[in-house]
Amino acid sequence: MTEAAFHSLLVYSWFGLAALVFLVLFFIVAPYGRHGRRGWGPQIPSTLGWILMEAPAPLGMLALYCLASAERRASPVLLAFLALWLVHYLHRAFIFPFRIRARGKLMPLVVAGMAVVFNLGNAYLNGRWLFELGPAYPTEWLWDPRFLAGAAMFAAGFAVNQHSDWVLLHLRGPGETGYKVPRGGLYRYVSCPNYLGEIIEWTGWALLTWSVAGLSFAVWTAANLVPRAIAHHRWYEETFEDYPKERRAIFPFVL
Repeated sequence: MTEAAFHSLLVYSWFGLAALVFLVLFFIVAPYGRHGRRGWGPQIPSTLGWILMEAPAPLGMLALYCLASAERRASPVLLAFLALWLVHYLHRAFIFPFRIRARGKLMPLVVAGMAVVFNLGNAYLNGRWLFELGPAYPTEWLWDPRFLAGAAMFAAGFAVNQHSDWVLLHLRGPGETGYKVPRGGLYRYVSCPNYLGEIIEWTGWALLTWSVAGLSFAVWTAANLVPRAIAHHRWYEETFEDYPKERRAIFPFVL
């Protein structure tokens, strides 16, 4: 089997696995963060867990870029793709874990391990397609409507994600513990605008790369985050009697 055939088989299998995970997550909430619980084997510090599970995405993509031909490495379009990927993942892997107040919190090793497998697979699917297996993107792609619209979506989603995380990070004052109801920004409409931002980001990625690999990532993002947002929303409603009734879980006015 050629690598191109293997890549094609894997990317379409990725869609099927995303559908399965989407269904499973409605019955089993991943045991980390506010849903953390024992019974999932050995645990590691949450900060370490975040770094371990997110780092393969930027490091893997960088490695695949370095393995590309000199011609592809010099492509302005591929450099733009790489920059967008790294803007998200360098923050997620090496900045975000130190911003969250995770001192004393633990994460099951199995959760971090599954995320490592996903991020390695996802980086391979996207990186190999962009840097080797897919058709070369001409420089003109940078002003193609698909690239421009996708890049705008990516930027908007990143901004929503960052602002929503900022609100969460500033809910507690010095020395405070526990959870509070977030307010402001898109929290006026949904419980998890940070997840909505990520879905918008990677939908934009699928559009600006115009690739099946990019689409598989967008589908995976929704398959993972929509059930978790619904679980978060249910938790808020059960925990806070005065939780705003008009809020939805992740999509304003819809879900």
